[in-house]
Amino acid sequence: MKSQHQVVLSIGSNQGNRLENIESCINLIHQEVGTVIQVSKLYETPAWGFESDAFYNCALLLHSYSSAQKILNQVLKVEKQLGRIRTHHQGYQSRIIDIDLIVFDDQIIETEKLRIPHPLMQNRKFVLLPMQDLQLDWKHPIFQKTVSELITITPDDSVCKVVQDLKNPLAQIPLEQFNYIAFEGNIGAGKTTLVQKIAEDFNAKTVLERFADNPFLPKFYKDQNRYAFPLEMSFLADRYQQLSDDLAQFDLFKDFVIADYHIFKSLIFAKITLAEDEYRLYRNLFDIIYREMPKPDLYVYLYQNTDRLLQNIKKRGRNYEQNIQADYLDKINNGYLEYIKSQTDLNVLIIDVSNRDFVKNHEDYLFILNEIQRVIR
Repeated sequence: MKSQHQVVLSIGSNQGNRLENIESCINLIHQEVGTVIQVSKLYETPAWGFESDAFYNCALLLHSYSSAQKILNQVLKVEKQLGRIRTHHQGYQSRIIDIDLIVFDDQIIETEKLRIPHPLMQNRKFVLLPMQDLQLDWKHPIFQKTVSELITITPDDSVCKVVQDLKNPLAQIPLEQFNYIAFEGNIGAGKTTLVQKIAEDFNAKTVLERFADNPFLPKFYKDQNRYAFPLEMSFLADRYQQLSDDLAQFDLFKDFVIADYHIFKSLIFAKITLAEDEYRLYRNLFDIIYREMPKPDLYVYLYQNTDRLLQNIKKRGRNYEQNIQADYLDKINNGYLEYIKSQTDLNVLIIDVSNRDFVKNHEDYLFILNEIQRVIR
């Protein structure tokens, strides 16, 4: 799974209620463009290049899988929603809201409609000072200078004053109140993708299952009866070893850790795949191991209907998964739901993601975060 792009946007307003314009803009960007990770302080800056009321300015760091051009198109829509009407008038002018795309990773982009980094950023204190607040590990890819270094050499001598702090929308979803969250779901539910995205957005530690390393998995999909027991035993041993090793690195009272599996999934799959006598032996071994394992503060099950799971499995194209049948996925789902019902000491949240795509549709990702937020005490 590719990492998200790190995008810096500069926002300005000098018409109407400037603070309200800026705050509305930040919230709209967070809802419709990408995850707002950091927000600078709010600055008041003299109008640059023309006589007018002073501007309020800020900068924000955005995470998104979208291309730079798509983000530009999206922020132009946000401007329009807030009442900005762009004209062909040349030169500087007052505006209710102005959003500029300043940085896109460390890329250099030069097209007819977009130039990245913004070609004038090094000459604008109202861009550089807010951007410095974001404390990015970033160098201008052309000048090879940090934001702080650009500030020391900028020809702009205008006075930019800090007005106040601004709220970060992501801070309203304090997932880190759970030190350890385990995400589960059926094959193809997208749990690993979601965990990696949340980890990037919330700066969390991750525990990711090493599913591809199991030598019995391709054999199992060809001959389930023969390879079911060695497959399940090897999965159990590997999950126990990995969870023990990975969780031992973290302080589960201080760190924020998210995992794309919980060891109990071993028992769910084993019950489906093993013969009755094999399962009894397996269950005895599992119970010994399970008592030793740390339990997550929150267990999130991503429910997805079988048709959608089959589509996702086909799309990701792992050869050994292509013959998975719908009835096998149904059995796994029923096993999870039965397990969830039986758990009285586990904090469980079921989220239906059947009609959601939390990679392509940002609002679907926010829906999941908001569902988790609802169970935060």
